[in-house]
Amino acid sequence: MMKLSTLTKLLFILFFTPNVLMFNAHAKPVSQSTLTQTQDLVKANDKYVTLLGTQINIGDEAPNFKVVDKNFTPVHLSDFKEQTLLISVVPSLDTGVCSLQTKRFNEEAAKLPKNITILTISNDLPFAQKHFCKVENVDLVKVLSDSVWRNFGESYGLIIKDMGLLTRAIFIIDSQGIVKYKELVANISQHPNYENALTAVKDIAPVIVIENKVITSETPSETTK
Repeated sequence: MMKLSTLTKLLFILFFTPNVLMFNAHAKPVSQSTLTQTQDLVKANDKYVTLLGTQINIGDEAPNFKVVDKNFTPVHLSDFKEQTLLISVVPSLDTGVCSLQTKRFNEEAAKLPKNITILTISNDLPFAQKHFCKVENVDLVKVLSDSVWRNFGESYGLIIKDMGLLTRAIFIIDSQGIVKYKELVANISQHPNYENALTAVKDIAPVIVIENKVITSETPSETTK
């Protein structure tokens, strides 16, 4: 009689391997030697790390990017037209600071009008992200993975060399696709400045007017339901 552990392994190979192979075939590996390298911006503990990719600045047009959701469905920046985006970038959801950062923005999302969307992006596999969101009841921010193509990290200069993780950061992109706010957290073990980011996104997002009533991020209404 076949042992249960062996049967489980066979089932995993039969049902999951084809999907993994399909995405691996389309994934674009990051060639560290061809990417721009930036030093002296971010530390891990007391040592600077090297960031790979193109640094963007406030006032730049936000580069489009391609990531995947929990079902491996591609998601692009261009999918969020007319939205003001707050992008919370974390190295890995299943760590203390990253977990708290994601849950904090998930709580804050309930207080924001519908024309503000919060994204959380990491290099965690979608399977792990889906599990984290279920366990931690994260359901108001959109959690996305850069693990397939590394396109987001490369386009925004966030890949930590020799680690394969994204550095901790916050970006705000307005409804016209312009970068209005950027914080590269100085040490990846530290929290971002939540209050500054939340104040900025409320100031940047257009005010919603419905039937001559002004709706702001501080006004409870059907826009937050």
